[in-house]
Amino acid sequence: MKELPLTVKRSIELLGIALVVTLLVIGQSIIMPVIMAFFISIMLLPIYRFLIKYKVPESISIILPILIVLIFIAGIVWFFSAQIGILVDDFPQIKQNVANHLQSLKEWISGFSGVDIKKQETFLKEKSDDLLAMGGKAASGAAVTLSGVFVFVGLLPIYIYLILFYKDILLRFTFMWFKPAHHPKVKEVVYETESIIKSYLVGLLIQVSYMTVLLGGILLLIGIKHALLIGVIFALLNLIPYVGALIGNLIGVLLTLTSSTELWPVVTVLGVIAVVQFLDNNILMPRIVGSKVKINALFSILGVLIGGTIAGVSGMFLSLPMIAVLKIIFDRTEQFKQWGVLLGDERPEKSPMQFPKFRKYKPVETKSGVN
Repeated sequence: MKELPLTVKRSIELLGIALVVTLLVIGQSIIMPVIMAFFISIMLLPIYRFLIKYKVPESISIILPILIVLIFIAGIVWFFSAQIGILVDDFPQIKQNVANHLQSLKEWISGFSGVDIKKQETFLKEKSDDLLAMGGKAASGAAVTLSGVFVFVGLLPIYIYLILFYKDILLRFTFMWFKPAHHPKVKEVVYETESIIKSYLVGLLIQVSYMTVLLGGILLLIGIKHALLIGVIFALLNLIPYVGALIGNLIGVLLTLTSSTELWPVVTVLGVIAVVQFLDNNILMPRIVGSKVKINALFSILGVLIGGTIAGVSGMFLSLPMIAVLKIIFDRTEQFKQWGVLLGDERPEKSPMQFPKFRKYKPVETKSGVN
């Protein structure tokens, strides 16, 4: 058979990418729960295999790990319910603190710009009325979104059970896509994908635990109100790469401002978050995850933003493991190796413009000296 021209191959690849993105956008309410269930299923495989090893019936070996996940989620929901109850009890004091902060802000704006405080209050009243009108419209949309979340969470246990139950069929289907000569590479991809996803998700669970203890514990010792809530919210939002940390900082500042009339607690919260983040990014998380698949920062950020645009928070959370799996596949297929290079962070020591050998896909000397 005559080989297709290179331009035709690249055109087909780009059309394939466009088709995949289109399918994700159109069917994200169906596809994202399946992908999430697939990743959780891989994380639960060690427990499933342990139970099977000791002759536990297969159905029970699948149901028990799912129950552990559900108990974990129920614990998080209970914690948030308790913390929100504390916030509600403090609402009169929070309202007073917010009023004080707004008054100080209005006085500062008046002194800085010369705009009268009464004019500021009139402007704020008009904008608050607009916000209330927008809030009414958003409430109906929020109800639809909430129902979508319940459907998402409700389908997860069913999908996890079925993926674990029919895993051998799924594996056979995967192998049958390729010629027998390529099966060793397929097997290698399957094992490495399982290892990457397990290390990533288990690492994230450990990360949530130690960030909650570190951040919440330090803030609690300092005497910051709602310290544990700030710790848990930041730890969970930090699961969303890059974007989550920014939102976590903002929520931490807002919670501190509403519970205090002074500014020093805000500075303290930001300082503690910065220290904990430094420890997490540079010392703890690299040692815990220890992934051999490195994604460059450009495509990490793009992946998070595209995932958020396609499927919201779940898309942002799943973007990095999905890119890591794609890189594993690309690196082991002759046709798509250039995409693996694009996603990776192996920077050639010398420019490919001057050295033709760096234009080919093979292990190269990087600027850090690591192959």
